[in-house]
Amino acid sequence: MFHKEGYKILGFSLLAFIIINMISYHFINPLWLQSTILIVSAVIFLLIVQFFRNPKRRTVVNDSSIVSPVDGKVVVIEEVFVKEYFNEKRLQVSVFMSPINVHVTRYPVNGIVTYSKYHAGKYLVAWHPKSSE
Repeated sequence: MFHKEGYKILGFSLLAFIIINMISYHFINPLWLQSTILIVSAVIFLLIVQFFRNPKRRTVVNDSSIVSPVDGKVVVIEEVFVKEYFNEKRLQVSVFMSPINVHVTRYPVNGIVTYSKYHAGKYLVAWHPKSSE
């Protein structure tokens, strides 16, 4: 199963790699170069497939448990002042996701969402402290 946003990218990638390999088999003569193009495009496509995978999780969710919202490694647990909505100190848990982790966010606790606001990305490196804000 794949994340819904990934189907379009997977389709375009597969089509692009098929076209690239068809062109290489018609216009490139050395067999080793054709094979290299095929292997490189297959590896890149498998990395894209791996990035968009969305495996089913079997977690027991109840009012007394908290599960990680994402796969990855907890890198920081700290108290921070949240100026938006709460306007007080809260506990922040920062999880670093490498390219090999599943990039799907899940609900960590039971409850009702009372506030949500979209913040446009700034394309910061993941390990920069500002990227957790």
